Amino acid sequence: MLSVRTPPLLLLLLSAVALTVCGSARADDTPAPPLFVPQLLDAQASYVAQQLGPLHSSYAGPLSLPAGGDQALSRTFGAYFGVRLPAHLAFYLDTELFTGRGINSGTGLAGYVNGDVVRAGPGAGGTQRPYIARAYLDWNLPLGTERAPVARAQDQLPGEQATQRIEIKLGRVALGDDFDRNRYANDTRHQFMNWDFINAAAYDYAADTRGYSDGFVAAWVQPRWTLRYGVYQMPLQANGQALAGPLTRARSEQVQLSLRPFAADGFALRLLAYRNIAAMGRYAQALAIAAATGATPDIVANDRNGRRKHGWVLNAELPLADGGASGLFARLAWNDGATESFAYTEADRALSVGAQLSGVHWRRAQDRIGVALGLDGLSALHRAYLAAGGCGFMLCDGALDYGRERVIEAYYRLQLGRFLQISPDLQWIADPGYNRARGPARVAGLRAHLSF
Repeated sequence: MLSVRTPPLLLLLLSAVALTVCGSARADDTPAPPLFVPQLLDAQASYVAQQLGPLHSSYAGPLSLPAGGDQALSRTFGAYFGVRLPAHLAFYLDTELFTGRGINSGTGLAGYVNGDVVRAGPGAGGTQRPYIARAYLDWNLPLGTERAPVARAQDQLPGEQATQRIEIKLGRVALGDDFDRNRYANDTRHQFMNWDFINAAAYDYAADTRGYSDGFVAAWVQPRWTLRYGVYQMPLQANGQALAGPLTRARSEQVQLSLRPFAADGFALRLLAYRNIAAMGRYAQALAIAAATGATPDIVANDRNGRRKHGWVLNAELPLADGGASGLFARLAWNDGATESFAYTEADRALSVGAQLSGVHWRRAQDRIGVALGLDGLSALHRAYLAAGGCGFMLCDGALDYGRERVIEAYYRLQLGRFLQISPDLQWIADPGYNRARGPARVAGLRAHLSF
């Protein structure tokens, strides 16, 4: 059985202090806060308990899923603040704490099973301290007179916002806040937990081991379309916590056009392209060196500054009913697969589709059901590297009988009162780590999310 210890409460205590100093949390329909008054926008605690059942395994490497199964408990805590400033500016500060670990310490799968462990690293059970997740300036310049109400939420001050505007963010941010978003598959604490459905698995977006980076994004926002461009620091090494710099040497650039052709809250299509420049290794060269020396290929030893990776993502959402609470989503993604997987997960091609259904149909309006299917693949060079015994930061079986990794996930989100959600979750993964010698993997989970 999973052992449950009393979790660290530092961030929740900080939230309580902030409420005392700044006043009670605002209701969503209250007027915009005055200038220079810090606001506690959200405070949350999330628990994810998961159990991996026994699975077939012909052999195992350093990062393979264990044949005997595994169990893990992760805990995340967060307190999220904002302050409105003059000249259309706002500043946001997010503090977080991650404790515990994930199944197999976050390795062995491309479509990993717990989004709260995103890039927490294989040593997720080690020293864990509170950290600054986001700290950025947000500037919004209205381009018209039409405005829409904005509810209080994480990184979102309540009030009104122009529907036509220029927006610029600068500082410590999460790239996924602005790129590859999807209303049905984007939030690991309320929706799907598998990495295949949080973002496109083949979108190797820039971030440190916790999922954050320093950079800026500029957006031109219109009711039926939005154009975004962002530049961010890459990690110094694959899945590393330290960020490389300066931007002239290592960076990630992305551009995304979001289209809503029929209505501002209707069908959405996002077209995203990106390019990473960093000290990355090339699979072809790592394989050539290994063939010449008789050694096991090592992609990290082949790291060189200025290496480039490019890719694209198609992202769609289709509201069907219940004010958009029920709908469909799909993502299709590709990257060149020539340089090492560096930041998100080890996937070079990815397809995911799924649906969300509102509980309004059984008189539980705040409940949700989600079901999704993901399919991940590797480039020919990437699979040859793993088959020769090479290791990435997520996968290392020592050999490879290649097969596409396939993920099915289903969850039920039960709303209990205003603040608590309980979500049973089931995941089934065929050919985990792209290896037909292993699996299928079956993971049962339970998520508890408390938000103020």
